Amino acid sequence: MDRIGDTAVREAPLGRRIWGLNKNVFVLGWVSLLTDISSEMTLTILPLFLANVLGVRVSIIGLIEGIADSTATMLNLVSGWLSDRIGKRKTLTAWGYGLSAVSKPFLYLASNWGIVLVVRFTDRVGKGIRTSPRDALIAASSPVAERGKSFGFHRALDTAGAVVGLALATLIVWFSQRGLLTLERSTFQTLVLVGIIPGLLAVLLLLLFVTEVRTAVRPAAAPSLRLHGFDRQFKFFLAIMVIFTLGNSSDAFLLLRAQTVGLSVLQIFTMLVMFNVIYTLVSFPAGILSDRLGRKRLIVLGWTAYALIYFGFAVAAAAWHIWLLYVLYGLYYGTTQGAAKAFVADVVVPAQRGTAYGLYHAAVGVAALPASIIAGLLWQMINPQATFLFGAGLALLAMLLLWTQIKEAQTLPASSG
Repeated sequence: MDRIGDTAVREAPLGRRIWGLNKNVFVLGWVSLLTDISSEMTLTILPLFLANVLGVRVSIIGLIEGIADSTATMLNLVSGWLSDRIGKRKTLTAWGYGLSAVSKPFLYLASNWGIVLVVRFTDRVGKGIRTSPRDALIAASSPVAERGKSFGFHRALDTAGAVVGLALATLIVWFSQRGLLTLERSTFQTLVLVGIIPGLLAVLLLLLFVTEVRTAVRPAAAPSLRLHGFDRQFKFFLAIMVIFTLGNSSDAFLLLRAQTVGLSVLQIFTMLVMFNVIYTLVSFPAGILSDRLGRKRLIVLGWTAYALIYFGFAVAAAAWHIWLLYVLYGLYYGTTQGAAKAFVADVVVPAQRGTAYGLYHAAVGVAALPASIIAGLLWQMINPQATFLFGAGLALLAMLLLWTQIKEAQTLPASSG
């Protein structure tokens, strides 16, 4: 049972458990693992394909990444609200994963940045459709005292997929072009073809083994897309997320920064594998820790680390600097991502969680486009250092606001009531 404000809210029965987790949580973790194998083999290296093969300017790369990120997060608002309205999470989740799976193969034919933008946009539409309903489904399938654990497990498997995908991509790059500094078109096309398989397997796994969970309590009125009716803490948290995200530009700029200090494509892939291994190892224990110590403390710690990491990217002058910063970047991600999503579930009632996750992702989406555009312009008009100093400053501001304005969410043990 949850306690939201002064109201106790009982969840639906949680059903079968696998490895100490609800079956839905367990299966959705593997769905994300397979999807991330596909995505990391094709989308992570996309900025290098745009820059090295198509000769696209950095400002255009920032525009593409900003549009992609904003599309996904803004659609989360509509899909989350719709999942509350119809009382179904699985259907929208499946449509979202399916759309992403069928869009990526078209990158094989990309000959200009416009085609890349269309494919990237379509893939992010799929992500926008699935993410809020999926997060609401994970929350509904989790005992309150294990919610951080559930989101931590999901993040761990999602990132493990990135490890596998990047490891496979590294092997393909090694056999295709060895230590060349720039990406070759034929190498990228091979990555796209291999990445099709796990994306389709993820959709099949979801359709066969994930079951719908309906909330036991429904709102008196139809769910609304407005913030009215949500907890004050939740509203403040969204505002602070916007501030943080304005300085959290696309990771494409980190890859480009790695190239400026001399890392080859093969070295970048190897570094990304290391980053995701760390992210995977940290996510699950960090989720469990958030159940015991509170979400706020972990997020504050993570955002402080982020500010220091971005300052490091600004002053990095050697390849080993970038490697060290990516190790710390993995620690930041593992500490904050699951805790932030669990915090959202802590402060809203179950029947509004789809909308709440939609608002959460939309708040990030509102800031994602200007964040990447600003980063690209700072890079192009001033220097790369300006991009990362801007991000570090806003991260520190967001951290201070979170520490002073947000209270730790209070929940009841799973056995209460």
